[in-house]
Amino acid sequence: MSNKLVVSDFDFDLVKNNLKNFLQGQSQFQDYDFEGSSLAILLDILSYNTHYMAYLANMATNELYLDSADIRNNIVSLAKMIGYTPSSPRAPKSSIDITINNGTGTSVTMNKGTVFTTTVDDISYQYVTNSDITTTPIDGVYKFSDVTICEGSLVTFKYTVDSTDVDQKFILPNVNVDTSSLLVKIQNSSTDTTTSTYSLAGGYNNVDANSKVYFIQEGQDGKFEIYFGDGVNGKSVADGNIVILEYIVTNVDDSNGASSFTLSGNIGGFTDVTIVTNSVSQGGSLGESNASIKHNAPLQYAAQDRAVTTTDYESLVQSIYPNALSVSAWGGEDDETPRYGIVKIGIKAASGSTLTETTKQDIVNKLKPYNVASVAPQIVDPETTSVLLTSTVKYDSSSTTKSSDTLKSELTTSVTSYNTNTLQKFDAVYRHSKLTGILDNVDNSILSNITTIKIRKEFTPTLLSSNKYDVYFRNALFNPHSGHNMASGGILTSTGFKIDGNDNEMFLDDDGSGNVRLYYLASGIRTYINSTQGTIDYDTGQITLNSLNVASISNIRGVTSTTIELTVTPNSNDVVPVRDQIVEIDIANSTINVTADTFVGGSADAGVGYTTTSSY
Repeated sequence: MSNKLVVSDFDFDLVKNNLKNFLQGQSQFQDYDFEGSSLAILLDILSYNTHYMAYLANMATNELYLDSADIRNNIVSLAKMIGYTPSSPRAPKSSIDITINNGTGTSVTMNKGTVFTTTVDDISYQYVTNSDITTTPIDGVYKFSDVTICEGSLVTFKYTVDSTDVDQKFILPNVNVDTSSLLVKIQNSSTDTTTSTYSLAGGYNNVDANSKVYFIQEGQDGKFEIYFGDGVNGKSVADGNIVILEYIVTNVDDSNGASSFTLSGNIGGFTDVTIVTNSVSQGGSLGESNASIKHNAPLQYAAQDRAVTTTDYESLVQSIYPNALSVSAWGGEDDETPRYGIVKIGIKAASGSTLTETTKQDIVNKLKPYNVASVAPQIVDPETTSVLLTSTVKYDSSSTTKSSDTLKSELTTSVTSYNTNTLQKFDAVYRHSKLTGILDNVDNSILSNITTIKIRKEFTPTLLSSNKYDVYFRNALFNPHSGHNMASGGILTSTGFKIDGNDNEMFLDDDGSGNVRLYYLASGIRTYINSTQGTIDYDTGQITLNSLNVASISNIRGVTSTTIELTVTPNSNDVVPVRDQIVEIDIANSTINVTADTFVGGSADAGVGYTTTSSY
């Protein structure tokens, strides 16, 4: 027995045991039986209290650090200490052209807040303009070109400045406010309607006592709050000033993909308009998550409001464009054909496919304040490398009541989950052993799987023009020796196309020695018309096609296509994305065979077996 109290344990049972040992170390309680006694109840209460206090202290300490904090307000506050403001929700945007068919006058103005409507999944959404736009007729035609419209409602909120109210805050009271749409104006007073527009401060550089800027932060309950300078860093507001806040409240990503818009109301009094959609609606996203804040805040702090390293660009783009699921940046000198003085940025959008040219230019413009003068950013679309699976899965039919079709469905779901949750990001590597392990673990009855892969990329040729095309797999390709599989077409296959001056459907393969060959099938036999149509580098995965004049492109899997697909066998079963590449499994064109193992006894069909094959 010990007469010293151990204070380093916090678990309830350990705390109670330490207290009992301490008391039994005293002469008064040496022979005392604590179990069932009234003192045991007091020990329980004391132990619970000690446990609660230890838990509270631990949680409170965790909330002091960005990495371990769990409460949103604390995460936001800690991020603010290193100069980081979480991204607000973002409204989907679309670019449209509007032609007024019956316009008159020297000019027509489309007011801020002009409403357009659209329907997505049978639900109606409202899009609005966020500024006044004026056009003059050209050859009698009144046309508004490349007008950006944002999903949501335009809201105006006002505060009267009162310095005697120590608790006064200028809060955007709505949820799902897109702060990038925010316009802040200061009206002199209720009797003097003169207004000044304040801009968002991008930091404290070049901000002086007369700078008309505002600052923004996320406050309680996820609602954003703006504040002004103190007369030293930024112009301060005075009693009686009226703070006018105009912003868009959005339904975030619900209407992403909208492509057809109708005018609601009028433009300058005219209602007869023709609307052409330049880009479908995209970019709608939720506010920044806790995990994203924890990841991005230290990176932006390291960037120190400048873009020098590729990591700086990745961090800034995530902040500028919250709809980015994944960002990859690299110097132009790292490309296969080096280009100096530029930084390339690949962006994988969380919603939508590729970014519109308008969105790309908007991101580039917002990066300008951070750029080194001699470096120009360039936004590029991600390149997809598709993984094609061929898998034979064996299972014990006697240990499960599930049919082969049921197992097939469960395998599909598991592969789809791996594809969605693990891949489809710039830094996400396809790990073959992970995939095969997932297949084995789908059901206890599955005994094994034999899975092989091929990888595929596509390119878009310019029809009726002789061009050179480079396709980069950026993974080593299978070529165990020179001339490998030459008679059967090597490791390269392609979809069909026709060339200028020849009506046969053409295909591509390789000779196992680095040459790409062009051929057509005559009675099932390959007839080569050019054995040096291009080259294939098995070490780097680069395929070059020289002077290829494509006249037309064959349908692919029964669907009209504008691209030609190239499929190869990789040297490794692991596929690594490089720079702007994203690796994903082509679920629809992968194949799985589900087979009852004939060597497993105990079932009525043992020794016979059956095979079911289906495409994902």
